[in-house]
Amino acid sequence: MKKILIANRGEIALRIMRSAHEMGIKTVAVYSDADRKSPHVRYANESVYIGQSESSKSYLLGDKIIEICKQLNVDGVHPGYGFLSENAEFAERVEKSGMSFIGPSSYSIKIMGDKLSAKNAVKDYNVPMIEGTDKAILNLEEGRKIALQIGYPILIKASAGGGGKGMRIVESLEHGIEEQMKLAMNEAQSAFGNNSVFIEKYISSPRHIEIQIMGDKHGNYVYLFERECSIQRRHQKVIEEAPSVVLSEELRKQMGKKAIDVARACNYVGAGTVEFLLDSKNNFYFLEMNTRLQVEHPVTELITGIDLVKEQIKVAMGQKLEYTQQDFKIKGHAIEARIYAEDSYNNFMPDIGNLTVYKRPQGAGVRVDDGYDEGMDIPIYYDSMISKLVTYGSNRQEAIDRMKRAIKEYKISGIETTLPFCEFVMNHDSFVSGNYDTHFVKKHFNSKANNTDLQSSEIASLFALHYIENVNKKTKTNFNDSIKNNSNWKQNRTKTN
Repeated sequence: MKKILIANRGEIALRIMRSAHEMGIKTVAVYSDADRKSPHVRYANESVYIGQSESSKSYLLGDKIIEICKQLNVDGVHPGYGFLSENAEFAERVEKSGMSFIGPSSYSIKIMGDKLSAKNAVKDYNVPMIEGTDKAILNLEEGRKIALQIGYPILIKASAGGGGKGMRIVESLEHGIEEQMKLAMNEAQSAFGNNSVFIEKYISSPRHIEIQIMGDKHGNYVYLFERECSIQRRHQKVIEEAPSVVLSEELRKQMGKKAIDVARACNYVGAGTVEFLLDSKNNFYFLEMNTRLQVEHPVTELITGIDLVKEQIKVAMGQKLEYTQQDFKIKGHAIEARIYAEDSYNNFMPDIGNLTVYKRPQGAGVRVDDGYDEGMDIPIYYDSMISKLVTYGSNRQEAIDRMKRAIKEYKISGIETTLPFCEFVMNHDSFVSGNYDTHFVKKHFNSKANNTDLQSSEIASLFALHYIENVNKKTKTNFNDSIKNNSNWKQNRTKTN
């Protein structure tokens, strides 16, 4: 493989290019109007304009990306995460075009891309699952009967997609399951074009634990330990760490082996992540599989010494894994803080503007993966993440201390960010002690409108209002133009869960 195209933007495009260059592989960047001056465009060996700022007119144009690959004699395509990374049709078209898709097969993506098909695929491997249905609920009356059989509280979930969309908690029969099912189905249809939902028993205080796996084309698999991802807002992660403080060595092995079973169930190849929920009694349950590189992959790289992007490329070229499970041992502790352009104290509303000051922290044990430079604008068209701030220490306390120091050194002006929230987490007794779950924000963080159960349509409305206020404040754009421009946020914002 001599040349690869990165079908993505920003920090993940840069991160992939760096590993490729170390391997002697040339890289091709694609970019939209909003990203003309982005670092990933300058860093690549070749850069090609792909289209307008809206992702539907640029980064989601699979056919155009493949055509560019053909024109430039590209050998492989790395999709990063978000955009086309979990699009089975795109992966298949890349494969049929004679190039390598640097990720799993289109078959694996399709099987694991739907939660119900994923649950059915892993049945024969005795992977523990939450009590619930394994088929889509066809009508409201059926849903009511199933909820009574399972017992409240229950969780209604969209079969397709993720990121908390199409998800509704029903505490009791009195809370109206019919209305919540309607809301979940409408939201799922709007977000994913598929209104299929199913029902599971609701686990009230879970921890979100995910296992990184790697598989090659020769049937070899390893698990690269776990990541704790329980600090979330709107069901999307903000703080991740590796390893988890609650897993014993025996429980870690059990979860790792089951994660590999999930991978075997869909003939998985490459880097993938199997997500589990862990209850208060340390029972774990299969949640879903993410068939791509995860945003939080750096913490795994730091505790294992493995470059996951390089491994993805090697596997795509048909190479066997150069290691076995016995070769791995956890070394130290790593924490990642996602730095979003959001106002932590106003329900994490997205912010836009110019990075008038942008100074990265430095020093031992600090890593910053980003795609911006000082003076650049934060666009409204994509995910609001500016960077991933990662710290590493010989133990968890050292990693926390370095994160505190790095947050103080990270200077960003011109927009609001989640740096204050990340600092709050690092200093909170529940996090420091390791005694926390996915409700950390709801339980502990005092936001003006702290409601993590808002559905996406409600969040979009709040985004719109916040955006209008910012535009009027910062650029004095008139109200009608603000409304027109704002629609792009809801339509084109990319999920990077």
